[in-house]
Amino acid sequence: MLLIRSILHMAWLLITVIPWGLALVLISLWVGRTSLWWFAVNWFRLVIWGSRVILGIQVQVRGLENLPAGASSPAILLSKHQSTLETLLLPTLMPHPLAFVFKRELLRIPFFGWSMARLDMIHINRESRAAALKHVVAQGKRLLGQGTWIIIFPEGTRIARGEKGTYQTAGTRLAVEAGAPVIPIAVSSAKCWPRTGFVKHPGVVQVSIGQPIPSVGREPKELMREVEAWIEAEMHRIDPEAYR
Repeated sequence: MLLIRSILHMAWLLITVIPWGLALVLISLWVGRTSLWWFAVNWFRLVIWGSRVILGIQVQVRGLENLPAGASSPAILLSKHQSTLETLLLPTLMPHPLAFVFKRELLRIPFFGWSMARLDMIHINRESRAAALKHVVAQGKRLLGQGTWIIIFPEGTRIARGEKGTYQTAGTRLAVEAGAPVIPIAVSSAKCWPRTGFVKHPGVVQVSIGQPIPSVGREPKELMREVEAWIEAEMHRIDPEAYR
């Protein structure tokens, strides 16, 4: 039954992403950046709805009150990354347009990648780490100035449930240079949507949003250590079974 549900959900993704992606590319010729973002977010909401109805995945969110208020308030979201689920879920929770930092190869994915190319994101070439970091800082400061929040997965890739990757400092370097606070986010998505494998499982995914951490006067490495400590401690709290 889990396999059938997962197949149906994948079919739901494919059936919806093709017309939505084509429509986004088309309307991008006429509508502005912000309107285009919210058009894309409606597809994310559709996918999350399908995850709830087809897969039986429920989401519980804690800490929305910690998000900065105000149309011009900057923020850099630094999130745990366990599966594809949070890349689809987090934009539906945020009051601001988001810009993901992601590898350029994703732009080659039909329909989804084409749509991402039309949105104002930060795509990087991972082969040149120094150049990628400069690009993230330059583009991140530009987007923050336009009211877009930046979202980065500091571990760089999806991490298996109950494990911890190496936290990179690109997000905190951007925060320090831009003077923007960082928002740590813990998410227990892998308990329902594994990092690898096709079959998804019903259950409850916890999302915990921490309080803003000021970046002014901080060192990027020291700031990232604080972010890492909060995220990993929160992961133990929201998914204790993974750490026994």
